[in-house]
Amino acid sequence: MVELEVLGVRRQAPLDQVVVLLLDLEGRRLLPIVVGLTEGTAIAAGQAGVVPPRPMTHDLLVSTLAATGVEVVRSEVVALVDGVFHAALVLDNGERVDARASDAIAVAVRTGSPVLCAPQVLAESGLAVEERAEEDEVEEFRAFLDQVSADDFVTGEDPGPPGAGPS
Repeated sequence: MVELEVLGVRRQAPLDQVVVLLLDLEGRRLLPIVVGLTEGTAIAAGQAGVVPPRPMTHDLLVSTLAATGVEVVRSEVVALVDGVFHAALVLDNGERVDARASDAIAVAVRTGSPVLCAPQVLAESGLAVEERAEEDEVEEFRAFLDQVSADDFVTGEDPGPPGAGPS
């Protein structure tokens, strides 16, 4: 497994997709994962340390695990099947919990646990980036994250039926 840094969430034009950007520090690859608006907002809020007045789903999951004495050791992106990323939460009791990649990342940013990726997923979906271009893009993206809030991802658009969004 290869450890990834969660760079953050970005709205990508022209299709107006929400993308989570993960960086493989060792192999110098960028792994973009398209997620739904709600999932992207949850990841961005978790990264920013935003504490809502009432717990959101990912906060509830983390609190429930803590109440039962179980911790998340890591999140793993384990497969890409028909264009959908599959993931797992690895718990300190040895259990693995199947998860959507977006949910696993949202939990990881809340728990401070690492995000890892199967090498074959990176080989298939990772984008090689030139070192200089990558450094510029990472700095530019980090500057963007310093100025953006989770509210910037909220729109008046109807997201469609529950569960209809991407991973």
